[in-house]
Amino acid sequence: MNIHIDGARHRDDAERTIHAFISELVTIRRDLHQYPELSFHEGRTAGIIAKYLLSYGYEVTEGVGGYGVVATLRRGNGDKRIGIRADIDALPIEEATDLAYSSRNPCVMHACGHDGHTAILLGAARYLAEHGRFSGTLTLIFQPAEEVGAGAKKMIEDRLFERFPVDAIFGLHNWPGVKAGQFGFVEGPAMASVDQALIRIIGQGGHGASPHETVDPVLASASLITALQSIVARNVDPLEMAVLTVGSIHGGSASNVIPDSVELKLTARAYSPAVRDRLEQRVPALARAQAESFGAEADVQYRRGFPPVINHIEQTRLARGVAEAVFPAEQVAGDFRPRTASEDFAYMLQQRPGSYLFVGNGESAPLHSPLYDFNDDIIAPSALYWARLAETFLS
Repeated sequence: MNIHIDGARHRDDAERTIHAFISELVTIRRDLHQYPELSFHEGRTAGIIAKYLLSYGYEVTEGVGGYGVVATLRRGNGDKRIGIRADIDALPIEEATDLAYSSRNPCVMHACGHDGHTAILLGAARYLAEHGRFSGTLTLIFQPAEEVGAGAKKMIEDRLFERFPVDAIFGLHNWPGVKAGQFGFVEGPAMASVDQALIRIIGQGGHGASPHETVDPVLASASLITALQSIVARNVDPLEMAVLTVGSIHGGSASNVIPDSVELKLTARAYSPAVRDRLEQRVPALARAQAESFGAEADVQYRRGFPPVINHIEQTRLARGVAEAVFPAEQVAGDFRPRTASEDFAYMLQQRPGSYLFVGNGESAPLHSPLYDFNDDIIAPSALYWARLAETFLS
């Protein structure tokens, strides 16, 4: 797609302008990192965001879907409307980085870079308020509770898009292992759905020396864990993606006692809604069949999480075109592959056309690691990208 950006000089001026206040954005990011807040508890974070947005001249609405903050800026007589979203919550993780700005809140950490995403969007917000060349309505959405998959849905239920209409919605996530500042775009499925199952295998406990007098739920659970992978291997089209992960198994308390029951927790991920439905059908059926084959029973609670992130083609091509027009060729990934992690931005893409893109965080620790740290060097190029996307969309 051929994207027109208003000259190299304008690009250079914008870059210099953002770099002039980059130290403030880093300070904001590190302050948020020091005082992270879990989903549904983002009061301090939301207050800081609102304070800066008001100082930039935005019309600010707080308390949207919880601690969500929405800022709008109208300019000119254009009727186009763009929405850009950043997530703001942290994770229940004890930080282990030993950085000078490490979390001061025990067992709470920005281990996914939401502090960085917030700083990026605030940087774009300031630039666009002071220097933006556009005609239309800019809507910036600071979303709470992404980590628990509820924030986007709650904002939508709070009439987000009725109160703040947008023609398209865009979001961004940093990605460790990708060259710092390199942008990635995916048409169609970009991130997976995620659902959870709690499986309780119920047997009959007894002495470890007399297993024949018991119905061993540990053995049945072990067999089930292996058998679950047959769903991926034999019930899903080989050209489709599915991931089944048993992340927790608990049962018993002594080496010589066979327990009455064992509890397993697993996640199921897919790009395709049809595959997602198939996993929901097969996991409980296989769990019950495996348990019965050992003389046990299986109680299965299957709970849907959030759907796959499916990018709209037109908006993704526009987003990619902006990056190609603004940055050197090596800063735009040629073939960026979908990720199997999950994101509740999916709900927003079900409501409005748009795209979810990625920016490299460099060779950092992985997301959700106690050693993870957001790369401050990517704040400026990402803020510049948001500014250019908004100006292009609202041109």
